[in-house]
Amino acid sequence: MRTRVTEMFGIEYPIFAFSHCRDVVVAVSRAGGMGVLGALYFTPEELELELKWIDEHIGGKPYGVDVVMPAKYEGADLGDAEELLGKLQAMIPQQHKDFLENLLAEHGVEPSTESADRVLLGWTDQTARPQVEVALKHPIALLANALGPPPADVVELAHQHGVKVAGLASSAHHALKQEAVGVDIIVAQGTEAGGHTGEVSTMVLIPDVVDAVGEDTIVLAAGGIGRGRQVAAGMALGAEGAWTGSIWLTVEEADTPENAVPKLLAATSRDTVRSRAWTGKPARFLKTAWTDAWEAENSPGYLPMPMQFMLISDALKRIGRSGDGELVTFPVGQIVGSMNQVKPAAQVVYDLMEEYIEAIERLNKITNED
Repeated sequence: MRTRVTEMFGIEYPIFAFSHCRDVVVAVSRAGGMGVLGALYFTPEELELELKWIDEHIGGKPYGVDVVMPAKYEGADLGDAEELLGKLQAMIPQQHKDFLENLLAEHGVEPSTESADRVLLGWTDQTARPQVEVALKHPIALLANALGPPPADVVELAHQHGVKVAGLASSAHHALKQEAVGVDIIVAQGTEAGGHTGEVSTMVLIPDVVDAVGEDTIVLAAGGIGRGRQVAAGMALGAEGAWTGSIWLTVEEADTPENAVPKLLAATSRDTVRSRAWTGKPARFLKTAWTDAWEAENSPGYLPMPMQFMLISDALKRIGRSGDGELVTFPVGQIVGSMNQVKPAAQVVYDLMEEYIEAIERLNKITNED
C-alpha cells in the first residue's frame, strides 16, 4: 500500500494513531503505522522523559508529537505563562466554582487536598512553545497542531529541523488557513471525531478539503474512523491516509483511567455529545451526568478557553479517584460504538488493514463485473 504519506515517512501503512500514551505510540509505529504522542498534559520536563522513552523503545521507527496552540483563546495578551495563569484564575467567577462544588458534593466526590498546578499545560501559545522546543530536540518525524493553524514561525522552525507539520481542519476554510502557513499535511477532521471538532461530517468534509487545497497538499481523513472500510472510504474521497484517535483508548497498552474503560466499551455511537463543558470550545466526549449538568437550566454556562479547563481540571482528577460512575466522562468520538473489545494496538492496526483490503477487493469485484 503506497501513498505519498507512506513514502514521506517510510511507513508501511498510512495509519496515524494519536494517543497521550507512549506505549500506544510505540506499538503502532512498530506495527507499521505511525504513532503521534499528544503533548498537551505534559510539562516540558515530563515530555522530555516521555520522548526519551519512546526513542529507546520504538526501534528507529518514525513517530510524531501533537501540540495544542489555539489560534484564539482568553488571555492571549496577558503576558507570560506564569502571569497569564494568575490573571486567568482571578477571572473565574465564584458562581462557576460554587456550581462545580455543589455538583461534586451531590455525587459524593471528596474535596481535594492537592494544588491544581497543571491547569494551563499546553492550552496556550505561551505554554505550548516549550513543548515544541522539547519535541524538536528528538528525532520526531511529524509535528501536529490542533485548534487552528500553527504559528508560521513554528512551522518554519520544524522545517528547519527536517520535521513535517500537520494541521487539523474542520472546514475547507480552516484547511486553506493551514495551507497558508505552510503545513505539509491537512488532517480533515469530521464532527464524528472525539475531542475538539467542528460541525461538518467526515463524508462531506474530506472532498471539500481535498478540492480546496488541491492535489499538491496531502490530506488525511479523520473523524469516526476505526474500521478498515472507513479507511477505504476516506481514500476514495481523496485522502491519502487516516488519522485515528478514539480507537486507541481501549487497547491493551492504553493508560485510559480504569473507571472510564467500562463506559467506553459499553457505549454506543449515540452516547457521545459535542459540548463546551470540557475546555470551553466544542469537543465531543461521553454523554454522562457531567454533560447533563452543564447543559441544565441551573448551569452557569461555559467559560472561554482555557478558563473552563482551569475550572474543572482538579474536579476531573477528584472524580477519577472517587470511582464515581455517573460523572466520569472522557473525550471520544462516535466510533466508540465499535470499541467493544480490548485488543493489542498492533492487532488493531492489522485489523484495519485487513478490512481495508477486503473493502477494496469488494469494490474491484463490482467494477470488474460484466
